[in-house]
Amino acid sequence: MAKITAAEVNKLRQTTGAGMMDCKNALVEAEGDFEKAIEILRKKGQKVAAKRADRDSSEGAAIAKVSADNTTGVIISLNCETDFVAKNDTFVALANDLADLALNFDTKEAFLNADFKGTSVQDKLTEQTGVIGEKIEIGGFSRLSAPFVGSYIHAGNKIATLVGLSAAVDGAEVAAKDVAMQAAAMNPVALNEEGVDQSVIDKEIEIAKDQLRQEGKPEAMLDNIAKGKLNRFFKDNTLVNQDFIKDSKQSVAQYVKSVDSKLEVTGFKRVALG
Repeated sequence: MAKITAAEVNKLRQTTGAGMMDCKNALVEAEGDFEKAIEILRKKGQKVAAKRADRDSSEGAAIAKVSADNTTGVIISLNCETDFVAKNDTFVALANDLADLALNFDTKEAFLNADFKGTSVQDKLTEQTGVIGEKIEIGGFSRLSAPFVGSYIHAGNKIATLVGLSAAVDGAEVAAKDVAMQAAAMNPVALNEEGVDQSVIDKEIEIAKDQLRQEGKPEAMLDNIAKGKLNRFFKDNTLVNQDFIKDSKQSVAQYVKSVDSKLEVTGFKRVALG
């Protein structure tokens, strides 16, 4: 039997994140072959992943990253089963490393197939499933490009947002973060009226009409009153029309224009856990 040194065990542990005894046992089984030991640990992860495939992975860490030139942003959520794992420093560090890599890819599929320290992202997730003993997967993957992109991560990494602005003006960084905080807190359904799905509009009109009928309003008045209620829905649920949380006397659109008269919000992304 090959003699396994503490240095070899530590090296495997640093490479894979697996526990000390798991690394030692893998090296013993592999007769000291480092690459074979890594493969043994990955196969263990595959077995654990298969057993836990139907588990709920609604905990985790949502991480937003923005490119150095502030023109592209990405959000990923690294999902797990328990809040205990989600708060682990090593787990959060992995989520941040994966988010840095995700900046380079347009789709979740391309990202999962990308190289991450000598293995694919998907294989790394499988490996970590074996190490941690919980289902580990990429949940959310959202990307945003604009002349200026800012981000916000809510405390505890439960919500992450990106906001795009129409220009990289003075004050854009603060404005983008403020609006990203707004999107995190208020969970708008769309950027503006044009972005609301027609099915949502139809449903809101129907709900409004039903309420008005119950109040005894004449049928001939329902359309006009329902339109008024729909406008209120747009104000409460579309990002640029919402009251700005730091100053309710102005809308988000008005706040952005107070930074620069020509500045507009061009888009947003929001990923939340749970």
